[in-house]
Amino acid sequence: MSQHRYNFPTEIHFGPGVRAKAIENLKSRGLTRPLVVTDKGLAELPVLKGFVKLLKDGGLEPQVFSGIWGNPVKSQVTAGVAAYRAAQADSMIGFGGGAALDVAKAILLMIHHPGDLFDYEDDKPGALPVDQEIPHWVALPTTAGTGSEVGRSAVVSDDVTHIKKIIFSPRLLAKAVFADPELTINLPANITAWTGMDALTHCVEAFLAKGHHPIADGIALEGIRLAAGALEIAVKEPTHLSARGDMLMSSMMGAIAFQKGLGITHSCAHALSTVSDLHHGLANAVMIDHALAYNTQAVPERFVRMAEAVGLSGAEKSPEGFLRWLGKLKHSIGIPEKLNGVKVSSDKLGQLVEVAMHDACHPSNPRACTRETFEQVFRAAF
Repeated sequence: MSQHRYNFPTEIHFGPGVRAKAIENLKSRGLTRPLVVTDKGLAELPVLKGFVKLLKDGGLEPQVFSGIWGNPVKSQVTAGVAAYRAAQADSMIGFGGGAALDVAKAILLMIHHPGDLFDYEDDKPGALPVDQEIPHWVALPTTAGTGSEVGRSAVVSDDVTHIKKIIFSPRLLAKAVFADPELTINLPANITAWTGMDALTHCVEAFLAKGHHPIADGIALEGIRLAAGALEIAVKEPTHLSARGDMLMSSMMGAIAFQKGLGITHSCAHALSTVSDLHHGLANAVMIDHALAYNTQAVPERFVRMAEAVGLSGAEKSPEGFLRWLGKLKHSIGIPEKLNGVKVSSDKLGQLVEVAMHDACHPSNPRACTRETFEQVFRAAF
């Protein structure tokens, strides 16, 4: 039996109303001036304004930085660092979806680390070490998608090339997570669908990823089961608190499980975000069944176990049955079947294949991916 190393993340408070516990987390450490990092859309909504009032009523002096939109880019991080210093903040609260939480981590890194953000890119030759103080921060997710609240990395794109860079260190973990499903109530149906499919894709690809990690496998399978029972309900019944809670848990489970690795779907999705600026969750949602078809012959028994997890039986408890289930789920929550449904044209094929080939996710795919693989998969999706 060979040796393996496993890592699991931070303290998590889960359930309706736990957002209020963030106040005591900061005050007990003598911290009173948090910078709340969120995105432009949330900044105008009652959910953010209500949370800021809650912080003030609790004796804190929060300032808000909301200069985040779309796929995160380095200039947003630079602006956030300036805002942290201008506010004389002593801590941070990440409040939002994956974009806001990823930018929050990158801002925190650059408060006390020298040089350029991309000097800390994961696996970059000569990368600078993440070895300086990281200010205290807590995370409050408002979407059930990336699970960035329990992640140890920030994904930030270059402003010019749009190429995604991964900044990774266990030191970037939030000191505590306050996962309150009430914060996801009334999320628009399309965002619920896109982010929910992102969570499901993380669980699926983590389970399929090559390598020995039975702990992550078990978490991924349970995340798949939860998403299978909750995603359609959450999309169609925006105030269904139990479904929202199950999706929030599935999202965190996917992010914990994918320390094992991801795969071909994510490499395709990252290419679509880079080349066509497609929302990451939507990109995963469109590509997942087309991309996973490539893996069925490599690990058919894993597809059978996923089919069992989503409740399939008989002849449908098979790789093909699982892919059909995915197709039906996509249709039921309004995900386009093909890329033309999200206005990505086939003349982008060459660019998409090039970016996907250089993506860091597919090396852990259970079946080796070549240039021809990505051409085949993208053509199937057009």
